[in-house]
Amino acid sequence: MSGEILPSIIPYIREGLEQTIATISDTWKPDDPAYRADFYRQVMMNLSYSYFAFFHADAEHPDWAPLWNPVYTDQPNPDDIYLYTPIRGDLSYRISGNRGTSAMVTFTTQHGWIGITEYDEMSGNADFDDRDLVTDDKGDFELLMSARRPDRHFGNFAQIAPDATALIVRFRMVDWEKERDPQLSIECLDSVGPKPRLSPDEIVERIQAMTQLPLRYNKAFLPMQNAVKDEVGINAFTHTKYTAGLTRQIYWPAVFELDDGEALIIETEMPEKRYYWNIQMNDPYFNAVEFVYRLASINESTAHFSSDGKFRAVVSLEDPGVPNWLDPAGFKQGTIYGRWYDCDPNPMPTIKRVKLADLRSHLPSDTPQVTPEERANQLRRRVRAAQRRRRW
Repeated sequence: MSGEILPSIIPYIREGLEQTIATISDTWKPDDPAYRADFYRQVMMNLSYSYFAFFHADAEHPDWAPLWNPVYTDQPNPDDIYLYTPIRGDLSYRISGNRGTSAMVTFTTQHGWIGITEYDEMSGNADFDDRDLVTDDKGDFELLMSARRPDRHFGNFAQIAPDATALIVRFRMVDWEKERDPQLSIECLDSVGPKPRLSPDEIVERIQAMTQLPLRYNKAFLPMQNAVKDEVGINAFTHTKYTAGLTRQIYWPAVFELDDGEALIIETEMPEKRYYWNIQMNDPYFNAVEFVYRLASINESTAHFSSDGKFRAVVSLEDPGVPNWLDPAGFKQGTIYGRWYDCDPNPMPTIKRVKLADLRSHLPSDTPQVTPEERANQLRRRVRAAQRRRRW
């Protein structure tokens, strides 16, 4: 059988990879050897995820698959653990388990999903967070999801749109060291048979679909970061929402650029009401930079606020010796993404490009000094906390 299948899929694999690599023309430096090497790595990174997307589960036999966080693709929020499962709008599901102690648990239903379908074919159905759930005193709960609420069902319920095909759950932590992720299961409540063995034709069809995921990612995400650059230029923020995002979440992206011996000072007022916020560093291809072994993100738990109440962060290639260092992990260009989730108001931060040697003259005079020993301890604590989360 393998002799019949393999010749039929090799051209699709080659074509999919070649089409994906061609999208390097949409990056900022397509002829730069370092960009090309990173880009090849990204193609393989996205292809490695595609197996989970197309083979791990189906709508009649749902199961949580890791989404984004294991491989850094699509600038995943470092505070989030993402889970994905296929669903269908004509079926009913029960999610049960323990809510854990993470700051937030969010649920999003979609028609289509990034990489699995073309971006312009996607549409959001609904999203909500755990504030809408009733749990017992131990944090246990059940959530029914279906097209309509059954008679006499008075518990947690979420309606699924008829065209829903995807469910995405986010476990969002603020204090990585102290909070604990939820433990959830999902099951289809309709009468379905055992999960079947795939036919040869089904396997080939899904392998062909796998080869399109990296291409679909690049067709979706590279234009997003280029649109930011076209709108506001370099080292300036804007506000945006995405169709595949959370409806209560305002993103504040910027395309950054700096050189050796320089620093970017990010400054913002803080919302009076801020349910959640963070900021993170990304590479020039819309992926998160290393955020376990690098201090590449900040949230309410890790932020230092200036005496005037403002938040100031410093992006620099080397440790600036002040609080709120955002380490770009060796990248001199990329994007910075912030999130205001259910905040009021939603301020627009600013970026100032300065000489690293002159950094302190641009910061409040009472800005603390962070010693190398303090920085090393900060990073050790981050690594330990990140590794204790379920990322795979």
